Amino acid sequence: MESAWGTQAAEAASASKNAKEGSRSRGRRRWRKGKAKASKLIHNMDLRTMTQSLVTLAEDNIAFFSSQGPGETARRLSGVFEGVREQALGLEPALGRLLSVAHLFDLDPETPANGYRSLVHTARCCLAHLLHKSRYVASNRRSIFFRTGHNLAELEAYLAALTQLRALVYYAQRLLVTNQPGGLFFEGDEGLTADFLREYVTLHKGCFYGRCLGFQFTPAIRPFLQTISIGLVSFGEHYKRNETGLSVAASSLFTSGRFAIDPELRGAEFERITQNLDVHFWKAFWNITEIEVLSSLANMASATVRVSRLLSLPPEAFEMPLTADPTLTVTISPPLAHTGPGPVLIRLISYDLREGQDSEELSSLVKSNGQRSLELWPRPQQAPRSRSLVVHFHGGGFVAQTSKSHEPYLKSWAQELGAPIISIDYSLAPEAPFPRALEECFFAYCWAVKHCALLGSTGERICLAGDSAGGNLCFTVALRAAAYGVRVPDGIMAAYPATMLQPAASPSRLLSLMDPLLPLSVLSKCVSAYTGAKTEDHSNSDQKALGMMGLVRRDTAMLLRDFRLGASSWLNSFLELSGRKSQKMSEPTAEPMRRSVSEAALAQPQGPLGTDSLKNLTLRDLSLRGNSETPDTPEMSLSAETLGPSTPSNVDFLLPPEDAGEEAEARNELSPMDRGLGVSATFPQGFHPRRSSQGPTQMPLYSSPIVKNPFMSPLLAPDSMLKSLPPVHIVACALDPMLDDSVMFARRLRNLDRPVTLQVVEDLPHGFLTLASLCRETRQAAELCVERIRLVLTPPAAPAPAPRPV
Repeated sequence: MESAWGTQAAEAASASKNAKEGSRSRGRRRWRKGKAKASKLIHNMDLRTMTQSLVTLAEDNIAFFSSQGPGETARRLSGVFEGVREQALGLEPALGRLLSVAHLFDLDPETPANGYRSLVHTARCCLAHLLHKSRYVASNRRSIFFRTGHNLAELEAYLAALTQLRALVYYAQRLLVTNQPGGLFFEGDEGLTADFLREYVTLHKGCFYGRCLGFQFTPAIRPFLQTISIGLVSFGEHYKRNETGLSVAASSLFTSGRFAIDPELRGAEFERITQNLDVHFWKAFWNITEIEVLSSLANMASATVRVSRLLSLPPEAFEMPLTADPTLTVTISPPLAHTGPGPVLIRLISYDLREGQDSEELSSLVKSNGQRSLELWPRPQQAPRSRSLVVHFHGGGFVAQTSKSHEPYLKSWAQELGAPIISIDYSLAPEAPFPRALEECFFAYCWAVKHCALLGSTGERICLAGDSAGGNLCFTVALRAAAYGVRVPDGIMAAYPATMLQPAASPSRLLSLMDPLLPLSVLSKCVSAYTGAKTEDHSNSDQKALGMMGLVRRDTAMLLRDFRLGASSWLNSFLELSGRKSQKMSEPTAEPMRRSVSEAALAQPQGPLGTDSLKNLTLRDLSLRGNSETPDTPEMSLSAETLGPSTPSNVDFLLPPEDAGEEAEARNELSPMDRGLGVSATFPQGFHPRRSSQGPTQMPLYSSPIVKNPFMSPLLAPDSMLKSLPPVHIVACALDPMLDDSVMFARRLRNLDRPVTLQVVEDLPHGFLTLASLCRETRQAAELCVERIRLVLTPPAAPAPAPRPV
């Protein structure tokens, strides 16, 4: 009897549990469906309607939770909706002012993109999320399944994000009234620029790296960004213990649990890492994809090619014919800067085995300890030489990655374009600062032009392609080829390039406050390393002796040990977490809810690494062999005179007079406070953005004149140099901090009547080429890059013959 009764009770409990789970599942489906419907509705709303709807819902929720008694939860919910109402009402007019002039900064009416538009779009995304969440709360606040803690934490996080976005909008207004008409970059004096940046970097950023991580990007990207952020903060812990490679990857699998379940902790730690760790940390983190195991997994999902060979070009000078007079030649010297002559590594990728690619001369250049993939048994039939050749320069902030990191999408390019591709493994900063990378890329480009037959190409059409820092090198290599008088490539495809390496703020660069892939402090450290600033060397001497392959072998041997230690650390972290929760003396009063994201960030102690004073740049000796001032002379010099600041009169960022007048009217509409020059007058009275609790940011203000060198910042090149560029195709991201680099560079070329196209993809982050296989949106963006390259490689149609006279 008791057994039967127990069975019935168990069945009843099971049925009740299944009913609850079914109800929760239906609730989640309704929530997702409602969110999609709300997002579609919000997308069609204008800014004022969206703000009014949000304020109405906030007031309704305030009235409801204010009537729920004196409880802590109701008080915090009421307070967060009061904050939402205040920030939305303050933000709407400022966004309206930016929208009224944003069109003046577009390249053309067909390309509506610039940093002002991106800021407005990002703020709309945040308002849209708060509007959807406010509707959800208003509809479900009486339900017994309403998750009060989760919704409160999310509302507080997005309120913090909205507050910081409002600060960014006010900074954008400051840029609008301070810059020259039509200029997107901050052009104040150096003291004002430094004050602006120091003020900007004190803003709190952790709210953008926790629950709000990647809210501005397409939803398919957000899980990837969350994984990256968890891996980054876990990697940071192991980096402090001088662990590298596979040992970090193994241990991070176990120690990342607490960061995955605590978004506020993850955001605060992410902010600390981005502000305080040096360029060596980012080099190590970005180079994780260079590990053989990870790169092999990535290549398994990429196209299969016949040829993938790492070649080592000997540091031997050779002659190149001049374009103006092929009977004359110019000597192409090997790279010399900083470390003296040395070989240049390139990777040859070809979908088919073409004539010349299996020659003895090319085989003698194969790097012995490099990856080699060449199918010769059974001997395949050789394809004829392609008419085209693609020369690729990889990204990585000038400090990290090699062609191996970019090999998966390069293999797809080789298949789709039917052309061999060489990717240059140029030397990286800070060990090899400017102009070493430029020298090596130019040397490899000239070698490829001269020996294209060995690479499986006739060289009739040559395209330079690169992303981020590689896009910068595309422009500078082409400028140097023109200066030497040798063949200039037939075109350039640059994806989200960096064309301005000065510390000048711009509307799009304000987005670096929330960008998890390009924080401003990280950008400054990479540029500082590339310019040759002194950096602290935290690397272990034993690691230097081992080298990359030695580290991989050592880390592989330590893998099993790290799994055991990592599992123990993972278990201990959860035990410690539960132990802290059980200690009553750890907090003076018990809180029924999790603290807000701002409170969690402010409570984080300062990191153990301490802070260093800002480092000053030192100018290196960057002279090359030869000395000439005339473009017809084959030798070229990067002397101190060349590296000096460009003449301001040669750089014209101005819009046509009618646009300048329209913008002037908009500037006059701003209040006297907005037109003031002081940085302290940026915010209106009563508004106080949240400040970072991580202490002074280690962000060098790389103000050395070297960053004005046109071979480092091609946007600052004089008109005479830019006129020598071939047709340029730029693919940029609307939400990329580097967007304004692309817009302004394309505008300068357009004003010089140079052929240029600018395609701007929506809702994707910087670096989407390395994410090409992640989702539909990244695949489409990568296909757009391929189409731009195909335009370069396709010979122009011959003009139709004139009709014969009758």
